[in-house]
Amino acid sequence: MKKYELMTIYSLDEEKSKKGAEDLKSTLTKFGAEIEEEKHFGDRDLTYEIQKQNRGRFYLYTLKLNPNKISEIQAEFKINANILKYQLVKLEEEK
Repeated sequence: MKKYELMTIYSLDEEKSKKGAEDLKSTLTKFGAEIEEEKHFGDRDLTYEIQKQNRGRFYLYTLKLNPNKISEIQAEFKINANILKYQLVKLEEEK
């Protein structure tokens, strides 16, 4: 299991962002990921319009997951209409 950071952007619609976060967490647990931390970064302007949205609700997750499951997890994220964008980044291991 390696450590990753996942930044997600949801719609400002309370129902859609809540549903998107729930779906994201269930997808991660389905593939054996451990969510270590979840931070709400607030509502911010987007650099460019995404799905006719100019603002989004940002969340940062720190998690551990099996690198072999990343492509399956990303495939699930792509079909989740409540996630506007996401970025998954591998963290450096501490020495």
